[in-house]
Amino acid sequence: MEDGISSGGKPTINDIARLAGVSKKTVSRVINRSPLLNEETRRRVEDIIRSIGFVPNPQARALALRRNFLIGLVHDNPNAQMVLGMQQALLSTLRGTEFELIVRPVDRGSASLVSDVRAFLERQRLHGVMLLPPISENDSLAALCGQLGCRYVRMGSAMLDTPEQMVASNDREAVRQAVNYLIGLGHRRIGLVTGPQGFRSAFERRSGFAEALAAAGLALDPQIVVEGTYRFESGLAGGRQLLSAAAPPTAIFASNDEMAAGVLHAARERGLDVPGDLSIIGFDDTAIAAHLWPPLTTVRWPIQAMGRAAAAKLLGSDGADAQPALFPSELIIRASAGPPAR
Repeated sequence: MEDGISSGGKPTINDIARLAGVSKKTVSRVINRSPLLNEETRRRVEDIIRSIGFVPNPQARALALRRNFLIGLVHDNPNAQMVLGMQQALLSTLRGTEFELIVRPVDRGSASLVSDVRAFLERQRLHGVMLLPPISENDSLAALCGQLGCRYVRMGSAMLDTPEQMVASNDREAVRQAVNYLIGLGHRRIGLVTGPQGFRSAFERRSGFAEALAAAGLALDPQIVVEGTYRFESGLAGGRQLLSAAAPPTAIFASNDEMAAGVLHAARERGLDVPGDLSIIGFDDTAIAAHLWPPLTTVRWPIQAMGRAAAAKLLGSDGADAQPALFPSELIIRASAGPPAR
C-alpha cells in the first residue's frame, strides 16, 4: 500500500475513511451529499477525495440512493424547436455534473398516459423529471411524481404549482404587448392564428390578444381568427384563410414562430409585401424567426433561462431555492411589422 492506498492501486472508499479518520458511512454521506454532516468533516473528506483522485462508482451510488443519476424530459409537444431549446438548456446545466438527460415522448391523448409515465419513472428510477406543456398542465402527473418521491418541475404559460415546482412565463401579458405594438402602428383589423385547444399556452395567448383589442376599443372579429396546431402547415392554411376573408386583416399575430412562418408563405403566395401590405408577429423567438425574410418580429420566450432554472431545481444544487419561478417574455422588434398600407 502506498500513501494509504490499497494494494490494487485504485483508491477505494476504505482508503478515504482511513486517511480521513472517519467511518465508511461518513464517507458515503459525503459522496451522496447528505446534509447530516458538519462542514469541517465534509471538507476534510472532500479534500482527500480530490487529492487521491477517487472517482465514485455511479452504479453503487445509485443503488445506495435508490435513484439513478438521470433527469427525465417528458413531453408531447408539436413545437420541435421548443423541445430542442429546453433540451439544450437542461444539458448546459447538467454539463460537468454526474447527471445525464433522458428524453421521453408520450401521447397526452392516451388513456394510459399516467400509467405509462409511472412505468417510465419506476423503470428508470429518475432523480428528477421535467414536464413540458401541455402534459405539465396535467395535475395527475404532478401528483404521481410526488407519490413516487421523484423531484419534478413543470413548465407552463401560467403558474400551475408551487414556485419550487414551476418555471412559468407571462404569455398573456407578452401577447398584450405585441398586439399593443400593432395597434400603436395604426392597425385596427388584426387577425389571429391560435394554438391548439387543450394547450394552456393557446388559452393564455388568445386571452392576451383579446384583452389588448378590448382595451383599445376594438372588436374581436371571429371571421379573422383561426385555430392552428403550432406547426408550419397550420400557419400556412390559417394564413390563406385569413387573407381570403372579405375584409382581410392588415396584421396577423400567430401564436408561435412556426405558424408565423406559414402565414408569411401565404402572404408571399398572394404577392403581398411584408410588412408593406401585411404585418406579422410570432411567438417564441426560435432560430427560424431571425432566418426568415423579412426577419420576424416576435415575442421572445425565455426557454434557456427557464431550462437552466428548472435543472437547478431538479438537482437541488446550491442556489436552487433562489431560482425564480416566473420568467418574463419580451417583444423583439424586427422587420416584419410596420404601419398599415390602408
